[in-house]
Amino acid sequence: MPLLHFHIFQGRNEDEIRKILDVSHEAMFEVFKVPYRDRYQLVSEYKPSHMIMEDTGLGIERSEKFILLQVFTRPRGAEATTKFYKTLADMLKTECGIEGSDLMISVVENDDPHWSFGHGRAQFLTGELGVKKR
Repeated sequence: MPLLHFHIFQGRNEDEIRKILDVSHEAMFEVFKVPYRDRYQLVSEYKPSHMIMEDTGLGIERSEKFILLQVFTRPRGAEATTKFYKTLADMLKTECGIEGSDLMISVVENDDPHWSFGHGRAQFLTGELGVKKR
């Protein structure tokens, strides 16, 4: 946890996708201080006709390298969340050649009762994860 869901256009090779996932995890680890093996990532690929992502009137130009990243997470606060946006954008540009204009991030916050990692239990609530109950 967090759960990251990447929405991308079809056409990237396996190595490119893996690099995006690895870099994104590093940013998550650095900013949100998650345990290193706390890694949950999904990738959905779309034909260009099946994903339309415009610029909300901001004049942002998108390319075929566009990524929409949905982050499902416990509350992280505005400071950490905005730091994550910047850190990830910088790392993707440096490591993957993806411009900041090709990255859109949506954070969906939820709380401890909304996660079960297996066995039908809410591990944040039971204390199985070693994380304080909130």
